[in-house]
Amino acid sequence: MANLKEIRNRIDSVSSTQQITSAMKMVSAAKLRRAQEDIVQMRPYAEQLHMILTHLSDAIRDEEDDPYGVHRELWRLLIVVVTSNRGLCGGFNSAVLKRTSQLVSENYRVLMRQKCVDFYAIGKRGAEFLRKNHFQMIGEKSELFDDMSFENVMPVAEKIMSDYTLKKYDRVLLVYNQFKNAAVQTLVTEQFLPVVHPEKTDDSNIITDYIFEPSKGYIVKELIPRSLKIQFYKALMDSHAAEQGARMTSMHMATDNATEIIRELRLTYNKARQASITNEILEIVSGAEALKKG
Repeated sequence: MANLKEIRNRIDSVSSTQQITSAMKMVSAAKLRRAQEDIVQMRPYAEQLHMILTHLSDAIRDEEDDPYGVHRELWRLLIVVVTSNRGLCGGFNSAVLKRTSQLVSENYRVLMRQKCVDFYAIGKRGAEFLRKNHFQMIGEKSELFDDMSFENVMPVAEKIMSDYTLKKYDRVLLVYNQFKNAAVQTLVTEQFLPVVHPEKTDDSNIITDYIFEPSKGYIVKELIPRSLKIQFYKALMDSHAAEQGARMTSMHMATDNATEIIRELRLTYNKARQASITNEILEIVSGAEALKKG
């Protein structure tokens, strides 16, 4: 009977876990619905604005006119690592952290050795990883995902952009998960600064001889910085939606696994109980036979 009690305790424990994972799945599904609507609505606008930005920056190509578009020799690098604040979302965080490690070990090993690579963590999981591995972390923002809005994200983007224009960094990279659908996230390493100019081909019909209205100075001071902030905000929104999708999928699989474990445990419990009852009957019958013979 002790064995039966142990199985019952395991069934109760797995059932409690199943209730938790099922509840987390429903919460993530509700959050995913809102986050998906936000990123789907924003993405066409952000992509079109980014295309205009790259073409404008390509047309200007002057550090005094466009401080965000001139490519400099790489001496110092900033990597912005975007993760989540919580776990239980499958390989969502580990994929970003693994890509970050590969990036610095394979592409920027010399700069790392010279301590010329800094990291900015957005999300607690990324910050914990960077501290644990003794990476040079210059900042951490974990509360952005608690109240995701352009106004809250803008100061972070402005600080990074300011450091770049002051030539504290020669390149800024973003590492994050891009939302594709509820079950799929695409790991992205994106160059935030300097602005990547469009590739020109012989048959390119892109017109770069622009007439600036109201003026080139106004465009540089207002439109280009705002476009960069929107690109930064879009990356965080992508990561937020991808996180909810990853957590919902992970909790769905955990709930299904718990259901299967409970089914197997109940089958084991019934077999053990039947065996126990059979043994008791055999003992009673054997006792009765012994009494008759006596």
